[in-house]
Amino acid sequence: MSEGAQAGATGAESGGPAGDGRRVRVVLVDDHRMFRTGVQAEIGRTEETGVEVVGEAADVDQAVTVITATRPEVVLLDVHLPGGGGVEVLRRCAPLMGAGEHPVRFLALSVSDAAEDVIGVIRGGARGYVTKTITGSDLVDSIFRVQEGDAVFSPRLAGFVLDAFASTDAPPVDEDLDRLTQREREVLRLIARGYAYKEIAKQLFISVKTVESHVSAVLRKLQLSNRHELTRWATARRLV
Repeated sequence: MSEGAQAGATGAESGGPAGDGRRVRVVLVDDHRMFRTGVQAEIGRTEETGVEVVGEAADVDQAVTVITATRPEVVLLDVHLPGGGGVEVLRRCAPLMGAGEHPVRFLALSVSDAAEDVIGVIRGGARGYVTKTITGSDLVDSIFRVQEGDAVFSPRLAGFVLDAFASTDAPPVDEDLDRLTQREREVLRLIARGYAYKEIAKQLFISVKTVESHVSAVLRKLQLSNRHELTRWATARRLV
């Protein structure tokens, strides 16, 4: 597996969901086909895991169409998608979240562990947020917990949500950060954490040339000269 759902014990092997006969219907929403294929291979062995993947989508419009048509119990939703991102999918699917006895529930699955991304999708209606470093067995467990109505988060991400909802004040608007696209923000954080271009390309499933283009755009928009200034800028805003 990639940095996504890594190899781990299945539900059947660990005495999990498949062992008690439970089933859950899932839609995968991610703009990287290879990642979707990897996740399906890891968790989609229904007889072992209890998870049945009933649809996939690569952008916002596809996601809304597939989710509406299949009405899964759980949607694994990437935060950054063409067409408006995971928040837009949540907005357009809001009527399905409280529909009857079998609402559609959303679990964000993203490479990003940024507070703004976590808080954004939770405010949009997602029931949880896990990062793509999660193991296959833990992802299966998270899916069933979300199906049952629990809130599920990767370690440390729950703190972002608690802090955000404990405060009555809206977070300040950062006009500089707002100039960047979602993908540029991802690249910015990884650069600030010291990742090489090749490592960023591998983690985000994009080419090195595309990474270089994003870095150039970030430097231009923020009026910075090099990655060292960029790192200081990101650190000062607690984006690292």
